[in-house]
This record gives sequence, C-alpha cells and structure tokens, in this order.
Amino acid sequence: MKAARYLVKGVVQGVGFRPTVRRVAVSLGLSGTVRNTPEGVVIEVEGDSEAVEAFGGELLRRAPPLSRIDSVEAAAAPVRGLAGFTILRSEEGDAASALVPPDVATCDACLAELFDAADRRYRYPFINCTDCGPRFSIIEGMPYDRPRTTMSGFAMCADCAAEYADPADRRYHAQPVACPVCGPQVRLIEGDVQLEGEQALERAVVLLDSGAIVAVKGLGGFHLACDATREAAVSAVRLRKGRPEGKPLALMVAGPDEARRLCHIDGHEEAMLLSPERPIVLLRRRGADDVAPSVAPRMVNYGLMLPYTPLHHLLMAGVAARALVMTSGNISEEPLVRDLPEARERLGGVADAYLDNDRPIARRCDDSVACSFDGAPMLLRRSRGYAPLPVRMPLTGAPVLAFGGDLKAAFCLTRGEEAFVSQHIGDLEALRTYEAFGDAVDDLCRLLCVEPRLVACDLHPRYLSRRFALEYAKARGLPVCEVQHHHAHAASVLADAGRSEAVVAMCMDGTGYGVDGTVWGAEWLLADFASSRRLARMHHARIPGGDAAVVEPWRMGVSWLLEAYNGRMDRAEAVMPASMAAMNVSAIAEMVVKGVAAPQASSCGRLFDAGASILGLRQSCAFEAQAAMELEAAAGEPSGAVYPCEVYDDGELLVFDPRPLVRALAEDAASGADVSACAGRFHDALAAGMSALCVRLCRREGVDLVALSGGCFQNRRLLRGVRDHLKGEGITVLLHRLVPPNDGGVSLGQAAVALGRAERG
Repeated sequence: MKAARYLVKGVVQGVGFRPTVRRVAVSLGLSGTVRNTPEGVVIEVEGDSEAVEAFGGELLRRAPPLSRIDSVEAAAAPVRGLAGFTILRSEEGDAASALVPPDVATCDACLAELFDAADRRYRYPFINCTDCGPRFSIIEGMPYDRPRTTMSGFAMCADCAAEYADPADRRYHAQPVACPVCGPQVRLIEGDVQLEGEQALERAVVLLDSGAIVAVKGLGGFHLACDATREAAVSAVRLRKGRPEGKPLALMVAGPDEARRLCHIDGHEEAMLLSPERPIVLLRRRGADDVAPSVAPRMVNYGLMLPYTPLHHLLMAGVAARALVMTSGNISEEPLVRDLPEARERLGGVADAYLDNDRPIARRCDDSVACSFDGAPMLLRRSRGYAPLPVRMPLTGAPVLAFGGDLKAAFCLTRGEEAFVSQHIGDLEALRTYEAFGDAVDDLCRLLCVEPRLVACDLHPRYLSRRFALEYAKARGLPVCEVQHHHAHAASVLADAGRSEAVVAMCMDGTGYGVDGTVWGAEWLLADFASSRRLARMHHARIPGGDAAVVEPWRMGVSWLLEAYNGRMDRAEAVMPASMAAMNVSAIAEMVVKGVAAPQASSCGRLFDAGASILGLRQSCAFEAQAAMELEAAAGEPSGAVYPCEVYDDGELLVFDPRPLVRALAEDAASGADVSACAGRFHDALAAGMSALCVRLCRREGVDLVALSGGCFQNRRLLRGVRDHLKGEGITVLLHRLVPPNDGGVSLGQAAVALGRAERG
C-alpha cells in the first residue's frame, strides 16, 4: 500500500476536473479524496503502490478538454485506510490562487440533446454540462461552486440533483446544471406583451424574419440582432445604435457550411470558428452574396461567428435568414447592457423587443475578435472565451495593477508570474465606460483575492486611464510606475511570448506620448522588461489640428505631400486627388508650414491615413483606423515593384524616411495608375524599408530577436511582409498571440515593465 498527495494548479475548477480525478482513481482501484481549495485542486490517493505511481500520468492523459494544468506538485502521504473515493466540499480561503475559467461554447453532446425531441432538455436555452456553458459571466466568488454563482437562486430539481451527484453522468458536479423544470427561463418583452419559454422563442424568430431588431441577452450582456440580408434592418441598427458609418457589424451564421458560402476559409480558420472560445473571426469575403451592403461596406472581410449558446443555436435554426447581424448591445462607445432594466433604459430607442432571461450576469464580457496568421489565432479583441485566463510571464513580484490605455481599454492584474488581462472594456472617453472600467477593476481584484502593491500607467498626461491610475494609487497610498507607451508595447510582446531577453522592437501605431514630450508612433527600440532605448524613428510629419487629423485623413495627406515636396504647395497640389483638393487645403498647408496647432509626430498610423487620402480612398473617417483599413482592403497582390524609402541619420537616431514613397505614390495615382496596385506597393514598400532598417539595427546592436507590436500590425499585409523580410535575414520574430497587438494588450506590457524595474531595483 502507498499514498500520495497532489496539488494541481491551472484551469482546474469549473471544467469537470474533480469528476475526472474520481474516474481515474476508481479505474485504478484507488481510494481517496479530491477538493477545490483557494490554491488549486488537492488530491489524496492511496492503494496499490503501482496504481498510485501510475495515477499522475493517467490523470494528465485523461484531463478534461477544457482544463489547463500549469503545475502538479506531488508528495508522499501517510496511508489512512480511506474507503472509496469522495469529492469533498470546497475549502474557503482568502489567498486564492485558483484560476477563473472563461465562458465556453455549447459542446456537441449538449447540442445533440438540445435538438432531440425525446430528451428532457429538448429546446431548453440553458442546457450545459461540465464541458461547456457559462463560467466567468456567472461566477461571483472562488472556489467555483454553485453557491458562489448567479445560479445560486435556482434550486436543482430531483432529476438535475441526481445527475449532479452521479459520477458516471456528464453533469456530475456541473455547477450551472439546470433544466426546464428548475432552471432559468427565457422571456420576450414586446411593448406591454410578455411571452415565456417556447412562445418567446417563436415570437423572436418571427420578429427577426420580419426585419425587426431584437435585443438578445447572451452570456456577458445583450446583443442587438437583426436579419443581415435586409438592408433596412441593418441600416436601422446603425442609425439607432449610433454605429459609425462603415464600421463593420459582426455576423452570426449557423455553421461552417454557411460560413464557407460567404467567405474563403482554411482549416485553421474553421478550427477557430468551431473552437470552445468561439470568437468573431475575420474572414475574406467571397464576393457577391445576399448580405446587406451596409454590414461591412468597402471591406474585404466579414467578421463571422458561430452560435455559442443554446439560445443562439435555437435562433439560428429557426430564422429564415442565413445570417444575423449580432452586434454588441450598447449605444456606440458605451459598455454592454447586461440586464433588462438597463436594456430598456439604454436600448429603448434601438430594440423593437427584448429576448431576456432570469439568469443574472455577474460581469459584462463582450465577444472576442480574432484572425488567423500563420495558422494560429491572433487576437484583435480579447474578451469572452479568453478572459480572464492569465498570461504566464518569465518574471514575478508583488501584485501590479496596470491601467493600459484609453482606447480598447483593458487593465492587467498580476499574481506572482500570472498576468490577468481583463476582458475588453471599451473606449474610456464615454462616461459609462469609464465607470464600468472602475467596476471591472474592483471586481477582478476581489475575484482573484489580490491586493495590488504597485500601480502602472501610461506617461501621457491627458490619458483618462492615467488619471484613474493616479487617483487609485493616491487613495491607497501605492507607488506608481509610469511606462512609455511603446516600451509597454515591446514588453507586451515579450511577456506574451514568455521571453525576457533584450529585443529590437518595432512598435507601429497611431500616436503615443514619448519620453521627450513629443508624439511617437513609428519606433525602433532596444528593450527588455526593465528598460528601453530608442534606436530609430520615422521621419516627422506634422499633424494639423491634432486629433482632428484622425477624423479627417486628408489633413495628413496634405501634410505628407508638403513633406515629400519640401514645402512646395504647387507640387503638392499638382498630384492631389480631386477629393482632397476640394477640401480647405490652403488653411491646412499654412498650419503645417507655420507649425501652428500641428505637432510633429513619427506616426505610422497617420502615414497610412495619408496614403488612403492620396489615393482618394477616404478623406473623412467615421471610426478609428477606417482609412487604414480601407487602404489595406484595396491593396492588390504583390507585383515585385515597390516604392523607394530612405534612411538618414539626424545625429541622434536613424530616421526612416518615407518621403520618396509618398512622392511615388502620389505621382502614380495622379497619372491614373490602378489604385489596388498603388495600395499594394505602398504596403510592400513600408514592409521592405522598415524591416531593412530593423535588420541594420539588429546587426549593430548584436541582437537577433525582433518583437512586432502596435495597432498597425493588425494589418496582415504589413505584418506578413515585415515578418518575411526579417526571417529571410535569419532573425527570430516575436508576434502577439495571447493579447492583441493594439492597445488592448498594452496593460500587460506596463505590468511587465513595472515588475522588471522592481526586480532590477
């Protein structure tokens, strides 16, 4: 006889881990116990010595599909003569180190039951088991047990209780287990009429098929749904919600076959669509289809997702439309609506009806957005399905709370080597979003039982996230670590990749506040977690009107043309497209020449705006990066011909100079050259020129590792070009995988820098 004790850490609560432990132990003839604790899952087994020795390996082999085992600590234990194998009640505690599991899409087994007329859960919108269903959106405290979830108010009926207690059942210790007798119920509210159950579902389908807008309560909040093939319905969603003109709307389709009808999909992309995380996946459109034009105007991609809750499956199976718009249930830039009173207040002028339910949502969590790059997901918005799983960093220290940026806001909380990047919150300029940001910070600290000891934030003096961080730190007497924006981007890639050595980082985005008080946005840094040194930048161009140039890219078109032609307005006007020339270019030119209300910036994002303007693609924007997105969409296949770029030394830094590129682009466009060819050459010239400078810096600094970060690297044409050039020179390239390259991942970098500086002293 022999006994052993195991402590298993990772995603091992809420994923059917304890039932699996019991099944493995019983199959080996072992007795013992298993318990959830604040530190992880504690297992005690005893029995035949060979069986005890085999237990650890067998448990790893048969671990539940949704689990993620980060560590297993094993130790010998005294034989106690235990009888049978028991799942014990969870242990309470304050120093929690267990991981909070994310929400998971409906599994195939539950889906089969959902549409089986003989099953007692036939067409029940809240069917789930240990392998699927709500987690993060219903958990109110850890360890994860039903009394600490929003399911605590639903007492299990005898049948559900029997399944919950049966070790052979798929719902053994499934905390959200429920059925039509004892669980949550769906209801539809339309004016003064309220319907429940099957009648509610049937009426929702009728409304959607008739062109109505229905607010649908999902896992982490409401969606606004309508028939994606009806232009009037889609336009109404945009108008009522305040969705900017042209900003793509997400689509939900029933399955992979319907997705393939609309888009080109490879095996990796299909795997992403079908994954338990079920993100919105950006996929290249096939061309002519019956989707309303205003779903994604002037874009080459659709954002598609498959149903991920039983309710979504039931809706998609019922509607006549082959695709539904399924966009976030909010007024533009506000946080998701998560309950009926809030929906009536905020969406009363948007939705024609509400498909609600009585299962409370513990926290808001929007859909994640991803694309495929090199056969692996690249997250563009990290939220449902991924949050709040941690990134494991190659450094540790006292808990850090990093507040990120103002756009695509997400914060980061560290616990040892774990960095918990929050779900996507939104843009902090909206008051409700700012308030939701604070609520989410308090919620995650409480849920993880972590008290921050250090605050990290951006240098920018006008960032709302920085203001929040300083107020938070002052109220609690905590020190503050200010991190330059692009250093945070560089550190974010390192932490994402689990690397700690110095890299040459290419950080390409719109704008970031530099350590010299100027605007940065196209930077080559030598960086590690503790420090960074600027090696090179892009040639400066003035941003006339500051933020106004983001909304009106023609301003950057004028600015870059003046740079390209050494201030010669006559030369610039000779190559301007008619759509730019129709603007008040003389006033903007005067601002640029005199430097009045026109700060200098080394911004890659603003160069993309200028390129779109010079080609006549976009002179005004309704949403962030619209011009750059349309420039990428317009780019044709590589032709081998690229525009020239140069590099010069300003006495302090090497400077990447795209003025020759701008001249060539403008003259090609003015001569009537094909816009797609010009846009392609623009991308390929930047990729070749920027990567050539990067190689030069790597050789000079003796570094063969490059990190790519910043919102411009969401552009897959640019990313692929830079990556290919660097790999061709034998340089290892680090890319984002676990957090976005945009500002949604910058809080991870801030936290890593704070820990790195603390470690270095």
